[in-house]
Amino acid sequence: MTKYVAFLRAINVGGHTVKMERLSGLFESLGFARVETFIASGNVIFETAAKNSAAFEKKIADHLERDLGYEVDTFVRTIQGTAEIEKRCPFRAKQKDDAVYVAFLHEPLDGAGKSALTAVKNKMNDFAVIDREIYWLRLKRDDSIFLKNSLEKIVKASTTLRNMTTVGKIVEKWGSI
Repeated sequence: MTKYVAFLRAINVGGHTVKMERLSGLFESLGFARVETFIASGNVIFETAAKNSAAFEKKIADHLERDLGYEVDTFVRTIQGTAEIEKRCPFRAKQKDDAVYVAFLHEPLDGAGKSALTAVKNKMNDFAVIDREIYWLRLKRDDSIFLKNSLEKIVKASTTLRNMTTVGKIVEKWGSI
């Protein structure tokens, strides 16, 4: 059995509220084992013998949409892959008001998406694209580039965003089990 993390988009935001017990039950009903949730923002850790993560990523998203009544984009990584995401993060928050995020993608970002990100870089926001992740250093928590456009609109790809602190806590708790 391989341990995976599902990073879900649209859980407990925008008026959609899902109790973590219900979310765990939905994953268990798909046959996943040792299901646990981590904070109420749509992080689900589970085990499965299945190897085609793209197939069960879609299976999870379809199941959640049917049950919850709205689209829940799903981004699955192995726990080892999640640890690698944490290790290769090129940014560190140096001051209290700085933050580092990672946006999960289904596919590596194309050239147009990378160019669009480069166009919005500024002294307060820096980005790095590595594999299927976008790393974002946000100095002083400046939101100015996203006041009119979300990251998804800028790169023209579906994403879900997590603070690197959250990713680190997931790796710390489940990475050695």
